[in-house]
Amino acid sequence: MSESLHTVTTLPAQRRTGCPFDPPAELTEARRHGPISRYTHPGGVPGWLITGYDLVRSVLADPRFSSRKDLLNVVDFELPPAPPGEFLLMDEPQHSRYRKPLVGKFTVRRMRLLTERIEQITAECLDAMEQAGPTADLVTAFAKPIPTIVICEILGVPYEDRASFQEQIDAFMGGEVSDEELIAAYTATQEYLARLVAAKRANPTDDVLSELTDSDLTDEELKGISLILLAAGFDTTANMLSLGTFALLQNPAQLAALRADPALTDGAVEELLRYLSVAKTFMRTALEDVEVGGQTITAGTTVVLSFNTANRDPGRFADPDVLDLRRPQEGHLAFSHGIHQCLGQQLARIEMRVAFRALVDRFPTLRLAVPADDVRLRPEAADIYGVKSLPVTWDEDGK
Repeated sequence: MSESLHTVTTLPAQRRTGCPFDPPAELTEARRHGPISRYTHPGGVPGWLITGYDLVRSVLADPRFSSRKDLLNVVDFELPPAPPGEFLLMDEPQHSRYRKPLVGKFTVRRMRLLTERIEQITAECLDAMEQAGPTADLVTAFAKPIPTIVICEILGVPYEDRASFQEQIDAFMGGEVSDEELIAAYTATQEYLARLVAAKRANPTDDVLSELTDSDLTDEELKGISLILLAAGFDTTANMLSLGTFALLQNPAQLAALRADPALTDGAVEELLRYLSVAKTFMRTALEDVEVGGQTITAGTTVVLSFNTANRDPGRFADPDVLDLRRPQEGHLAFSHGIHQCLGQQLARIEMRVAFRALVDRFPTLRLAVPADDVRLRPEAADIYGVKSLPVTWDEDGK
């Protein structure tokens, strides 16, 4: 059986022209051959690629697979451990040490209390966009500022620091800068967060980071936690808002249905999360020999989990390549699964519900200002897939 397995030698560098929302063709082809394929990591290191929904979900929930950065066997040299506080790249018990103090701060109830403020931020962005219009780059006018302001207010980042923070996160998560520029941006962010943690210890304010200083977490740990929350809280939602708007504009019947029926908003957010899967891939390393999909993953081997093909798996979702805002909500993996399921998923959902609803209500004639093929997309090398720039326009008379 092993000899007939499909083999993927490298992950694709870009998506097919004209198919900005679909997973790269090589990954979709791999899933057609079966949910698990042989894969070669950079440097010739053998591994596995998992593209099917059920197998991806099972690996995410299996404690025999590790998230630890230093155990990733993907290059021909050893990787260092994750810095203190960066719990996405850790296993138990270190993972829970950092995550548990945060759980109560991102509950559904607490996030719902932020709805009015998110509505205010969204309205202010749309006001500015309308006044500067009737054309705009939706990324800079709408998609980036909303989650940036929200997560910075939650963490307690001063207003005047938000623009530089956003630029730094863009640099080391966008996949388009040199190694030197990436290191410089990451270092600058770390230095800024060190100063911010010190300031919160000295003068606590009403924010999550100040609350965390009243714990046994060290400054280095708080710095790492802040980096995870700021980067994840800004970059993923910003790209969902921009790419999601692009997808809606390219599916006019679905957009018209959303405009006509506010009750579709929640379902629209879930469907866009499934359909786009901006957090495309994650990796896990086997701690022991594990059988997955009839194949033995030997201890020490790292597997790549393809979320975008899992969320388009026809064995799990009917007509998966169709954007259907009325689709029953069936447990997509856009927020991952298991102990590393996204801590801020409720915040992201509320931001998207508010923002998409406000956008379609405010600008009923919103449309692309350039041909769809001219919309600039992030490369596959980016940690989070999305749109770099989304020029839009609207009719001033009827918006």
